[in-house]
Amino acid sequence: MTKKMMFVILLVVLLMTVAGSLIAQPPGRGFGGRRGPGFSPAQGQPPLPVNEEEKKILGILEELDRNQSRGMMNVPQEDGRILRLLTESVGAKHVVEIGTSNGYSGIWFCLALRTTGGKLTTHDIDEGRASLARENFKRAGVDHLVTLVMGDAHETVTRIKEPIDVLFIDADKEGYTDYLNKLSPLVRPGGLILSHNIESTGQDFVDAITKNPNLETVQIQGVTVTLKKRQSQ
Repeated sequence: MTKKMMFVILLVVLLMTVAGSLIAQPPGRGFGGRRGPGFSPAQGQPPLPVNEEEKKILGILEELDRNQSRGMMNVPQEDGRILRLLTESVGAKHVVEIGTSNGYSGIWFCLALRTTGGKLTTHDIDEGRASLARENFKRAGVDHLVTLVMGDAHETVTRIKEPIDVLFIDADKEGYTDYLNKLSPLVRPGGLILSHNIESTGQDFVDAITKNPNLETVQIQGVTVTLKKRQSQ
């Protein structure tokens, strides 16, 4: 068995393990909440910062979740932690995010990118949200890791030329299939396509990520995780 195949197997095992422990968790924001069926003692535990810099970033995220989430359609904290975990697990050097909002999910990505030496390219069409995001990236001390692209992402993503390690789609639901078609060729083999709240995206998108033999898709909380498979040697 090659090292590449071993990596794929380990990643899939990781995803399924996380899915098994998280998918039964009842909905709700924050790290607490009612203990539903399938509750694990690991659920509801807050992230532990490894140093003072990470402690500051987690504090900013907690503040944004408390005071700046209304109207932003941000991912829940649990999903943010999943984004960070997956990004760091694949050693991502380039993350592309469609839907910046106020930078909340982007900061979760940056928690991982600080350790992988990677960068985030995030796209949004709303200047008000983008302005908040710039401020929040700066407050968290991760603005040097982020390129924020303004405009209609259906057009701006066509400028991306470099390989993508993690693609995160969290924007206009009817546009998910278009984003996938335009960007999935740039996702490297072994890379991840993450999509948030796909219930309203339409059957075309669901079919695209579940009926393609080159992709493997599982659901973890509100995050749909799609692995772009490597070809066997």
